[in-house]
Amino acid sequence: MTPALRRALQTLHEVFGLRSLRPGQSEVIERVLAGRSTLAIMPTGAGKSLCYQLPALSLEGRTLVVSPLIALMKDQCEKLRAQGVAAVQLNSQVDTEEMHAAERAVADGSARIVLVTPERLADPDFLALLQGHPTSLLVVDEAHCISQWGHDFRPAFLEIGPVAARLGKPCVLALTATANEAVAADIMSRLGIPRAGLVDTGTFRPNLHYAAEQLATEDEKRERLRTLVNETEGSGIVYTATVKAAEQVHALLLDAGVSAGLYHGKRGASERRQAQDAFMSGEQRVMVATNAFGMGIDKPDIRFVLHYQMPAGLDAYYQESGRAGRDGEAARCTLLFLQKDKAVQQFFLAGRYPSNKDLDSLYGALQGDPPEPAGWTLVTLQERLEAARGKVQVGLALLRQHRIAKQDREGRIALLRPAVDAATLAALLAGYREKRENDQAMLEGMVAYAQSGRCRWQVLLAHLEQAADIERCRTCDNCLRMARLQADNATSPRAAEAGATPEAKPATPVFSLQQAVRVRRYGRGRVLQSDAEAITIEFADGSRRSFHPDFVMPARGTPVA
Repeated sequence: MTPALRRALQTLHEVFGLRSLRPGQSEVIERVLAGRSTLAIMPTGAGKSLCYQLPALSLEGRTLVVSPLIALMKDQCEKLRAQGVAAVQLNSQVDTEEMHAAERAVADGSARIVLVTPERLADPDFLALLQGHPTSLLVVDEAHCISQWGHDFRPAFLEIGPVAARLGKPCVLALTATANEAVAADIMSRLGIPRAGLVDTGTFRPNLHYAAEQLATEDEKRERLRTLVNETEGSGIVYTATVKAAEQVHALLLDAGVSAGLYHGKRGASERRQAQDAFMSGEQRVMVATNAFGMGIDKPDIRFVLHYQMPAGLDAYYQESGRAGRDGEAARCTLLFLQKDKAVQQFFLAGRYPSNKDLDSLYGALQGDPPEPAGWTLVTLQERLEAARGKVQVGLALLRQHRIAKQDREGRIALLRPAVDAATLAALLAGYREKRENDQAMLEGMVAYAQSGRCRWQVLLAHLEQAADIERCRTCDNCLRMARLQADNATSPRAAEAGATPEAKPATPVFSLQQAVRVRRYGRGRVLQSDAEAITIEFADGSRRSFHPDFVMPARGTPVA
């Protein structure tokens, strides 16, 4: 143990009231204290926040934390202040008085930890304020947001790399619970983290019990929602994909007598703050929310997370469902799946990235006269183009990356190459076409999870960790069903006569590839993959679903023995 880590452990006890670090925390903290930039991939509930909070109290300069969600920032800032740490937050929902106080603390150097949104970090005036005192550590929380291959890519995060250079290239700590190899490589490339700087502690959490239920109608799904929320004790989160669905589910639960709050991006700042406070304090048992709520929220006793509509992929699902059971006690994670919910996510995918026309318009605007003598800014470009901020940011990042445009220290944007043809601009978007295809594959993976007959944890970990051989969790709905079937088979008279046991069940495929089969409610299809635990079938409409073999019959109608 290094002297720096020994001193940090003393601070851990004196300030945070803890006596030891969790697995993975020691390695990350020791690297940060030594000034080595790091990407830490740690499961939700593993204590990622402490990996920057503890070093922040030992380093000489300030720690700058970039967070994607204001709810997360508020929660962390309040906890730090309660522990006597000089922390400030700067975002659009902080009132004028607190904002001025925070800016004074940044200007005079008294703020040890500064929490900001990436949009705030891109403000030239605020950046100038930060440059008045040294920044020792730059923390990028939920770092998967910076990667175009991540499940929650946010263009505003693209500005963090250039800002780090303007702050004197401090040590960088990137934190996330979800990053496969491609995402991890992208994060490290964008933030200047060496390959040796990856710390991955794994993602398996045995206390989370997963289940997915396939439902036929919206009415059936609403009824199942009421039942699950009422029969599950303790606090929980119900996630929806849209604001409209969140409001409908919230009204449904209130009518059912459930103490529930509502959180989504279209509610006012005070309404969101009140809803968050009521849920965190236990005043309200259930939070109905879009994905705007929950990232980094430290409520350890959440006993269930229920997805009323599926998210865009397994990365997002693991992130959101992982907010349950952070105290290590058992928690339920349930997905209610209706086939038409897939269309909601497909709609979101359609408008996520700039088109050829968007990039042409951006380049054309930069060729024209800016509205101010000082030059273009992100805001003036957005206003001129009447375009979404995210698309403008992605377009600018592409132009800067290929040295077609530049952005100076004051955030002013100018062209470096004033005569680029349309074909060249279109070629820049090739990576985003590939990204669209990747996002579609992620969505198909989410659907496959919902319909799979395999162990839920096997499906999740195979995606997140790309592992080939993972033992069954024995706690998810599919594992429990398989255990019941094996027990029933083992105790049946026929099985007793044959001396059959669950272990003796043949591992060879029970169907041949391309065999015609049928499944009740889904109709006829052909086998794409088959083993003793799951049959993957392609149906006439092109959809693919996985089922336990007991639910599949040959197309001629005779059940398989």
